[in-house]
Amino acid sequence: MSPPESPRWLLLIHQIPPKPSYLRVKVGRRLQALGAVPVKNSVYVLPRSDAAFEDLQWVRRELVAEGGDASVCEARFVEGLSDAAIEGLFNAAREADYAALTQEARRLQGAVGRTRPRPAGKGDGAARLVRLRKRLAEVIALDFFASSGRDAVEGLLAAIEAALRPTSEGKERRTTPTGDFKRRTWVTRQGVHVDRMASAWLIRRFIDVKARFKFVPGQEYTPARGELRFDMFEAEFTHEGERCTFEVLIERFGLKEAALGPIAEIVHDIDLKDARFGRPEAAGLAPLIAGIAMRHKDDEARLAEGGAVFESLYEYFKRKR
Repeated sequence: MSPPESPRWLLLIHQIPPKPSYLRVKVGRRLQALGAVPVKNSVYVLPRSDAAFEDLQWVRRELVAEGGDASVCEARFVEGLSDAAIEGLFNAAREADYAALTQEARRLQGAVGRTRPRPAGKGDGAARLVRLRKRLAEVIALDFFASSGRDAVEGLLAAIEAALRPTSEGKERRTTPTGDFKRRTWVTRQGVHVDRMASAWLIRRFIDVKARFKFVPGQEYTPARGELRFDMFEAEFTHEGERCTFEVLIERFGLKEAALGPIAEIVHDIDLKDARFGRPEAAGLAPLIAGIAMRHKDDEARLAEGGAVFESLYEYFKRKR
């Protein structure tokens, strides 16, 4: 008989007294700031870690000091809720956070566009950008399972930052010759989803047939010699304004294959969730990509299965009149 798996989760099970009345709001805000999600009215969950254990212990002590009751325990879910369902709760919470940031970033982008030109670092736009970056970093710190939505926000903020620079600092976009990018290591964030799956397929199919992929945690990564970053913070190839990484790669490398156009629109609609192109195929591809991510924790496995999907899409649009 195989030994039982180690508990993946920490639970805070609590009862809050009716008075003081502010305590319920205070505890709710504290748990929200930790990134905890409710699985029952009085049960909150976090991924198991030493830091999470300490954080929940502090919440428990505050509750007990105010006359409440609370316990912190390690848990495995055997029946009822599955681990995948709990991860889905965390991802839904973070996707809502990213969606709110995306809306605010688009409002700021519109305001910056109406007030250009202006000196770098001046005015309310720069201050709002700093606040948005700070809020994004806070959400990323609670994004335990690499939910979608982060890349769209980072792309918008990068475009706003570029718009706030003096015109003389702007860089003219030119086509990048593929011959300069052979047998390279392409680096991206762990937990690949639709844009990174599609971009990796595009890289290996049209840009660098012998490409190797490396997956790294965190927001910032300093590339080693010969490495190129894509679809991540400060990458050589990533979101630019309203365009996802897949679209940017097509433009930067001057890829003219007509079948790539509809694929780019589908990836855009799924990744940025703005229905810009209204591609009907997006409604079917989105759950398929989500299913690949749910089935495979390993990013190479996700790229292999996702690559087969995009290869089939390419063949379909290539043959379709």
